[in-house]
Amino acid sequence: MSDLRFAWLEITGKCQLSCTHCYADSGPRGTDGVLGTSDWFRVIDDVGSLGAQSVQFIGGEPTLHPDLPSLVDRALSAGLTVEVFSNLVHIGPRLWDTFSRPGVRLATSYYSDSAAQHEAITRRRGSHARTRANIAEALDRDIPVRAGVIDVSTSNHIGTQRTHAAQADLLALGVAEVGVDRLRGVGRGANASHTPDQLCGRCGHGAVAVSSSGEVWPCVFARWIPLGNILDTDLPAILSTVTLASPATAGPSCWPQGGGSCAPNDPPRSTSR
Repeated sequence: MSDLRFAWLEITGKCQLSCTHCYADSGPRGTDGVLGTSDWFRVIDDVGSLGAQSVQFIGGEPTLHPDLPSLVDRALSAGLTVEVFSNLVHIGPRLWDTFSRPGVRLATSYYSDSAAQHEAITRRRGSHARTRANIAEALDRDIPVRAGVIDVSTSNHIGTQRTHAAQADLLALGVAEVGVDRLRGVGRGANASHTPDQLCGRCGHGAVAVSSSGEVWPCVFARWIPLGNILDTDLPAILSTVTLASPATAGPSCWPQGGGSCAPNDPPRSTSR
């Protein structure tokens, strides 16, 4: 791979929520994995040296990682723009300061304008009000926010999911970038064996994912395709040995919120949380 532009950095498997469809299978019993902060610094530096323009910190819930502010600072120092994909359930003062820095933006998932329906998916009472309030707080602080409405109705007994009403609610709050994604058959969303039709067909072309276990994947949704482990080999060496097939045209876009698919000039960003 010689065209790296974007990296997902999955820094923790911990999350306050237990969403029924979570592709990372994260939750309250998750951990920060085996990578220390110095390991993540090395990964971030490698991502920058390989020519990438941006990183997305994901989890689990990345705000639960105690060193997220330092990791964001390192990425900015490496010349990378940063997106933090958070459930926005709880953001403390230090994190608000970090998120207010130039070059940092937020992303979140939203399931319904109905608190009961949203929380039937997140499995956490009060999560709807907290997420909604923190979206408003971020916008008040002029922090760029994008949001994805994830249609998970096929995997939940929640009745007809209020996805259109959720979009309208987000737009009314002032979120300018609102997209819709469908359930991915990965992690807790999987009803069968992992299959390539859950992917957009451009996995590994311009993007890479690194997990808190050190595993490197071509995409956060392609977790069953390990490319190597940064505890054994550094990221440039791993990517120098990757041989990928020509991009397929079948499969869903992995970047519906951004207004396009993983095309050569469009950095992918995960949406199905």
